[in-house]
Amino acid sequence: MILAAIVAIFIYGMIAAMLGTILPDLSDRFHLSPMQNGAIALGQALGLMIASLGVGPLLDNEGKKFGLILGLAFISIALFALPRSPGFRSIIVLLFLLGVGGGIVVTGANALISDVGQARRATALNLVNLFFGLGGLATPFIAANLFGRNWVRLCYTIASLTVVTLVIQALTKMPAPTGAGRFEFADVAPVLGRPLLFLLGLFLFLYVGCEVGIWNWLPRHLIAQGISESRALNILSLGFALGLLIGRVGVSPILIRVPAVTVTLFASVAMAVTTFLMFRTKQPTTAFALVFLAGISMAPVFPTTLAIVGDAFPRMTGTAIGVVITCGWAGLAVSSRIIGTIAGGDPLRLKKALW
Repeated sequence: MILAAIVAIFIYGMIAAMLGTILPDLSDRFHLSPMQNGAIALGQALGLMIASLGVGPLLDNEGKKFGLILGLAFISIALFALPRSPGFRSIIVLLFLLGVGGGIVVTGANALISDVGQARRATALNLVNLFFGLGGLATPFIAANLFGRNWVRLCYTIASLTVVTLVIQALTKMPAPTGAGRFEFADVAPVLGRPLLFLLGLFLFLYVGCEVGIWNWLPRHLIAQGISESRALNILSLGFALGLLIGRVGVSPILIRVPAVTVTLFASVAMAVTTFLMFRTKQPTTAFALVFLAGISMAPVFPTTLAIVGDAFPRMTGTAIGVVITCGWAGLAVSSRIIGTIAGGDPLRLKKALW
C-alpha cells in the first residue's frame, strides 16, 4: 500500500509541474496571453476543488483503491488528449479534467497513508510526499534536458507512466472501508461544525496559492526577466522541486520530536522571507538559490497540515482531508485569476502579479 501511494504521489507531482512546464510552449503555439494562462490555471484549480470535495465520501464508502484508479484514469485521458487540442477552450476542458484526476489522486493517496501510518502520521506523510517533489523535479527536468521543447512527447510520456501506476493500484490489495470510517450524513455536522477544520482549510488556502503559483508561473516569469527557457525550467526542477524533496527528507525525523504545529509555524515564517526575496532578483544563480530555499521552507507544510487533520478527525478522515484540500485548491483558483488579471497581456507584469 505504501508503494501504491508513493507512485500515485509521484504521478501527481509530475502533473503539478505540468502546466508551468508546458505553458510557455502552449502560449507560443496558440498565442495565449497571461490572462488566458490564468483562465487555464483556474480551470485546473476548479477541477482540483470539485474532485477533492466530492471524493472524500467516495473514499470513505468505496475505499481508497477505487478512488485512486478513477483519478489516474482521468489523468491519463487528459494527457493523451491534450496534444491533439485544437485551441484555448479545449485546453481549459482538458486541464479541468486533469485537475479532477489530480484532486482525486492526491486526496486518495494521502488518506491511504494517513490510515497506514497512524502511529507516526506526520513523519509518514512527509516521507511519502517527498515523492511529490521528485515528480515535480522530473517533469521540468525531462522537458528541459531530454525532450527540448517537445511538450507533446512529454504529455505522452507522463500519460504512459500514469497508466502503469493505474495498473499498480489495481494489483495492490487495500483494505475495504470499515463501518467506523464510512461516510454518514448524520456525522457531517460534527465534522463540519468544528472551527479547526476551517482554520486548517484557510491555512491550505493561503499555502497552495503560494506553492502551486510557483509551479505554474515561475518559468514564465523568469523567461520574461531574460532567462532562457531551459534554464528557467531547471531552476524550477533542480531548485524548487529539489528543495521540496530535500526539505521533506530533512523534516521527517524532526517531526518525531517536534510538534507538527511548531514545524508549520517555523516553515511559514521561512516561506514569507524566501518568497519575498525570490522575486527581487533577475540573476539566474541568485534566483536558483532563493527558489531552492523557498522549496525547503514549503516542504513540510502541506503533508504536516494533513497529518494534523488526520489526528483531529479519526472518523470520516477522507472527508475531512478532502474538505481541507479543497480549500487549498480554492487558493489556487483565486490566486490564478488574480495573477492573470493583473498581468493582463504583458508577461513583464507577471512580477507585479506574483508580488
